Amino acid sequence: MAKYLISFPSAVMVVPDGEWEAVIHDSHAVIDQAKAAGVYVFAGGIDEQVPPVFVSAEGTVGEGGYPWAPPLNGGFAVLELASREEAIQWAARLAKACRCSQELRVFGFDPQS
Repeated sequence: MAKYLISFPSAVMVVPDGEWEAVIHDSHAVIDQAKAAGVYVFAGGIDEQVPPVFVSAEGTVGEGGYPWAPPLNGGFAVLELASREEAIQWAARLAKACRCSQELRVFGFDPQS
């Protein structure tokens, strides 16, 4: 079993007026299905109202993240699944529910963390 990160950046989630309630309902239904199937690890979204803080190895703190990196935002889910094919099926469910494409990656889980 591997853990898979299914995610999307905020910019791709363009929902027509009047469809937000349906998107929320449908995406929560997929997460509920993942929980019922026993494959759910965690899910959520980056709170874009709270700016990132950069903490250096020396302990200094500054506003923002890595200046060269694109912003980290959007939503994600981590599911523990038996195969990449199964992960693709779950990503497709989330894509349909969220009305936007999802990116799928194997999550580099460290069991000692």
